[in-house]
Amino acid sequence: MARNHQFAPGVYAHVCNRGVRKMPILKEKSDFWRLLFNFFYFNHTDRMPDNWKRELERLGGPAQFVWPDEWGEREPLIAILAFSLMPNHLHLMVKELVEGGISKFAHRVQMGYAKFLNEKYGESGGLFQGTFKSRLITDDMDFRYMAVYIMVKNPFELYPGGLKRAIESFDDAYKQATQSPFNSLASYAGERTSSIIDKDLLGELFETPESFKNFARECMHDKLDVLQELSREFGF
Repeated sequence: MARNHQFAPGVYAHVCNRGVRKMPILKEKSDFWRLLFNFFYFNHTDRMPDNWKRELERLGGPAQFVWPDEWGEREPLIAILAFSLMPNHLHLMVKELVEGGISKFAHRVQMGYAKFLNEKYGESGGLFQGTFKSRLITDDMDFRYMAVYIMVKNPFELYPGGLKRAIESFDDAYKQATQSPFNSLASYAGERTSSIIDKDLLGELFETPESFKNFARECMHDKLDVLQELSREFGF
């Protein structure tokens, strides 16, 4: 899907992509930790130092999400407001901070993750279905619906019994989603903080965990058609 819009600093967007031929983008759950690692460390305006892997191992490994002092001040390309990693695709809500930031970040993450998996499993070739797809987010209500779509509807689809059962068991499904490290719901549910997430405007629209959960419940019960339409936009 070609993008017919231009990014610019201050612009918000939904960015997503899926595996080639809808194939999985992971072989085991631990692979997704590498993707989270990419979200944090590749979100920087300058190229990584030549010895960046060695430096991270010295500090306890990349999963510590520590930015070494020797690298200077971290200057993000984008703000990541929300994310969700699914078995065969991923979603991000982002804000561009520097010119070309979204495109540069997405390229780095996709190429870096594909290279990692190919080396780990002795494979070759592309992992994702072409370049990333994107959609600008233009108003407050769009922000609200998109946040629920990314952080609630997507993980609800993984609930035992599927989406319908998750909606019927909303509180249990919501709690289960907050316990996964592979979506950012816990940051808005007050369950944990994340070095990856910058709440930015979403933190203003949903000032408390209760306000987000109540809106999510309303959407899943009464506005599911709106969320389903967001899925259809990208063929998910």
